[in-house]
Amino acid sequence: MKIKAAVAHDFNQPIAIEDVELDEPKNDEVLVKMVATGMCHADIIATKFQMVPLPAVLGHEGAGIVEKIGPGVTNVAVGDHVILTVASCGECDLCLSGHPAECRRVNELNFGGAYQDGTKRLHQGDQDLSNYFGQGSFATHAIVNKRSAIKIDPELDLKWYGPLGCGFNTGAGAVMNVFKPSIGDSLAVFGTGAVGLAAIMAAKMLNIDKIIAIDIHDNRLKLAKELGATDVINSSQLAKAGDVADAIKAITAGRGVNFSLDTTGISMVTHASIMALDIMGTAGVIAATQDLSFNFTADMLSDNRKLIAITQGDSIPQLFLPQLIAAQQKGLFPFEKLVKFYPLSEINQAMDDSLSGSTIKPILLIDE
Repeated sequence: MKIKAAVAHDFNQPIAIEDVELDEPKNDEVLVKMVATGMCHADIIATKFQMVPLPAVLGHEGAGIVEKIGPGVTNVAVGDHVILTVASCGECDLCLSGHPAECRRVNELNFGGAYQDGTKRLHQGDQDLSNYFGQGSFATHAIVNKRSAIKIDPELDLKWYGPLGCGFNTGAGAVMNVFKPSIGDSLAVFGTGAVGLAAIMAAKMLNIDKIIAIDIHDNRLKLAKELGATDVINSSQLAKAGDVADAIKAITAGRGVNFSLDTTGISMVTHASIMALDIMGTAGVIAATQDLSFNFTADMLSDNRKLIAITQGDSIPQLFLPQLIAAQQKGLFPFEKLVKFYPLSEINQAMDDSLSGSTIKPILLIDE
């Protein structure tokens, strides 16, 4: 079938809306008519670095309506409203033990550009196009494996919910599934974009005592306060990682925080997130930090601290995303305050606004 899709042909070039051919869904696959899709920072990175073979149709926070199902699909039916999430095989030991984000085929299925059988569904003439995260949801239609399609209540306004498939899932899951803090614990969140703010909202739901937001943008810190941060730090005037850590310790009676979460991928920030920890504290890193240097004995061993990587909030999306929706419906997870809508034709503007910080979570409207 012929569809419209935003195609990334080359690095550091604008994305173009073009005609694309999409194959029929195969075994265990679902064809989804897209309503909207969130724009994640990982989509922007893929236009600048080798995240997936180009040319490709990016997009991996899709929301839409099931239009057709392939053989073997029983979890959704034609007409169902679905959120799309990341790809996993469902068969390896990590998937079967409840850690699909760590699937042994995660890199192949999400960044390899092909589907589970190794073939592609998107084409322009004799040129095959890659998908992204097993989706390619910057398009009027997308094919996903049945495991990536999560059914939601059709009474919900579907256009809001795509970002739950990645960004909001990642931030909230880091706190709720990985850290699992107790009442009275403290948390520092470095970077108050969509992922960081999701972590702050999750922390508030868990009644964490101190929730400290760190950023360089006052407007984002103001929103962080509205969403649950008890304290905020504008780090733009703090020259060293130790300065940020000292500011956090001043808020926590000199102890430091029990948990810290770096969503920025900036090496100095990651280091600050370690230095800000209390004894036996845990620092989680979500973003892709390229180079990180620290004194292991002074920064980690002497205070028995932990540094861990967190992928996709270590969640089981089929279980966790409905929980986040239920919380949002009760006003406990008001992610709608982070969102700005753009038509698909303005995808490049949405990327620019996301990079500049003027928009926290762009959502591209494809068909309302």
